[in-house]
Amino acid sequence: MMTDRRKIPEINAGSMADIAFLLLIFFLVATTMKSTETGLNRTLPPLADPARPQQQLRIKERNLMLVFVNRFDQIMVGREAVDISQLAERTEEFILNSNDDPHLPEKEQTQIEFLGIYPVSRGIVSLQSDRGTSYDCYVRVQNELTRAFNEIRDRVAMERFGRRFTELNADRRDAVQRAVPMKISEAEPRNTEAR
Repeated sequence: MMTDRRKIPEINAGSMADIAFLLLIFFLVATTMKSTETGLNRTLPPLADPARPQQQLRIKERNLMLVFVNRFDQIMVGREAVDISQLAERTEEFILNSNDDPHLPEKEQTQIEFLGIYPVSRGIVSLQSDRGTSYDCYVRVQNELTRAFNEIRDRVAMERFGRRFTELNADRRDAVQRAVPMKISEAEPRNTEAR
């Protein structure tokens, strides 16, 4: 018995790989990737010169706002527990010291171009966390502290120039930054577990 075996014509797939490769190259070249930077925008201090002796910096207690985040993501400002929603407001009150409270930061009258003599706060916010603090909570606390300084800068810019801080030209933005310096000190995390 003879079976009729007809040959089925094969499709040449060799050129398909070439076409796929060319399409891949085309899309890689023609597509623009949206560049979104993530992370924290911080400038690290320069390395200390080992040949130069380090002097001890003394800060008055009234000029220092201690913010501590424990391993349970609870926030303490000084000796008082606060919710993260209160942190920016507390920071603004500390930096501005509107009523010249003797327990809040001193102000130094400083000559600043475009602003004249301006009372610059000597306040420093010191952020410390536990090694068990979640990264998410730590970043949210940093964001709230930064937001407080940015809101103060916006307020000064609106009062003096009638525009938001980000809408100012470089010279005026620099003047507002000198009037409201972002002084956030981040200490090394520590272990606070009960021993």
